[in-house]
Amino acid sequence: AGVPLVADSVEYSLVARTPERELADAAGALGFGLLPWSPLGRGVLAGRYRTTVAADSRLASEEFAQFAGRHVGDHTRGVVEAVHTAASGLGVSPAVVALAWVRDRPGVTAPIIGPRTPTQLAALLDAEDVELPEQIVHALDEVSVDHT
Repeated sequence: AGVPLVADSVEYSLVARTPERELADAAGALGFGLLPWSPLGRGVLAGRYRTTVAADSRLASEEFAQFAGRHVGDHTRGVVEAVHTAASGLGVSPAVVALAWVRDRPGVTAPIIGPRTPTQLAALLDAEDVELPEQIVHALDEVSVDHT
């Protein structure tokens, strides 16, 4: 009979919404949860690369640039700005907004985070106390919709 599927780990963020096409509905219909990895869009949604790419950053390294490079461009820039605007209005970090958005998506059991420092972890844990207003969720949904 085998072991039933209970969760699926998949890249899912405001700049990687592919799971919404079929996977989220399948998860709901079949009763398994989604464990989104890279809920900060490979770090891009945290705003660190908003204006420049520091020479010592991961995005400046050849290996990571290939990994995160697909999340850098005009569409992503608009999403990052919307996340930054929402964060500013709520008085929280952009990372918290991006993480809270993913956390509250249908079918999501829990986002998988990857902080590199205790300070980053503490900042991400702030998302537990944040409830995004419906207007902000709607605005983020609109600006981040994937038309491909």
